[in-house]
Amino acid sequence: MQLSLEQVGKTVGPAVHLYPQSLSLAPRAVTVLLGATQAGKTSLMRIMAGLDTASTGRVLADGADVTRVPVRQRNVAMVYQQFVNYPSMTVAQNIASPMRLRGERDVERRVRELAARLHIEMFLDRLPAELSGGQQQRVALARALAKQAPLMLFDEPLVNLDYKLREELREELTQLFATGDSTVVYATTEPGEALLLGGHTAVMDAGELLQYGPTAEVFHAPKSIRVARAFSDPPMNLMAADAVTGGVRVPGGEVWPLPLPADAPRRLMLGLRAGGLRVEPREGDVAIPGRVELAEIAGSDTFVHVHTAVGELVAQLAGVHNCPLGDPITLHLQPATLFVFDADGPLVHAPARPGRVG
Repeated sequence: MQLSLEQVGKTVGPAVHLYPQSLSLAPRAVTVLLGATQAGKTSLMRIMAGLDTASTGRVLADGADVTRVPVRQRNVAMVYQQFVNYPSMTVAQNIASPMRLRGERDVERRVRELAARLHIEMFLDRLPAELSGGQQQRVALARALAKQAPLMLFDEPLVNLDYKLREELREELTQLFATGDSTVVYATTEPGEALLLGGHTAVMDAGELLQYGPTAEVFHAPKSIRVARAFSDPPMNLMAADAVTGGVRVPGGEVWPLPLPADAPRRLMLGLRAGGLRVEPREGDVAIPGRVELAEIAGSDTFVHVHTAVGELVAQLAGVHNCPLGDPITLHLQPATLFVFDADGPLVHAPARPGRVG
């Protein structure tokens, strides 16, 4: 399905849920809606599905205006954060229900295949009430995938699952989406999930669509500070600077070498993702002395919050590091890895992408 939104907006009384925005989804591909809670992702998906009607604008499906066509008259599959299953049907019957409505053959084989990929094959004869919440969510996912609708909408479907299972199912869903013919819209708050799913990403914030394009391009060239912070976890480090001959001057007076466009504004904001900061120096680094304010161990990484002269920074260090609170620490970065924004927000310069020249 080719789904297009033309200046679609949504207001409820005086509250603006979505500002007017236009978006044409890549057909037979995955579009990730990325943004924090209350960014407008669910509101937009409900309009795409026909569960809500836009206050302004039009929704087009393969060129036809479906703005006021209700969901029951559309061929759409949707999975929410909270699972929805038929309580009187077994797991197998739940998954098979959309296949039988289409008159598919070899339903049992397809049910077993989907159940195996979503790790619920051992529950096929059980009722949903006999399963845990995470297991019921996987049943809902399997039933939506079984429908093979031209438009499939997933509203943070893995958020209530445990970490290990989320990682496994992300990989399975990525493969299932890649081999299907559906146009998929997948909402998430997690930048890492957007990168794993690939496809295209629409970054949203406070009801606004900030940027849309191939996921890797949006990640490597965020058009504004708002996009960069939304597409970084933790949010991108930001440092005020001034453009000077030969680079940028940071608070404290040090000049970091950095090629800038000839028309770069004087007042700048430098951006760096947490993984770009290190404690081990390399040739060409600039050093930033500071003091440890907090150290958090998360999985195989340590996130160190550091007070420095150039601002409050967060470094993502691989492995487990002992960083006592209040201890001095020196962070290092390569100036070539810095994003440069106009102080008012727009991107001025992005670092060269890995594996590319220029």
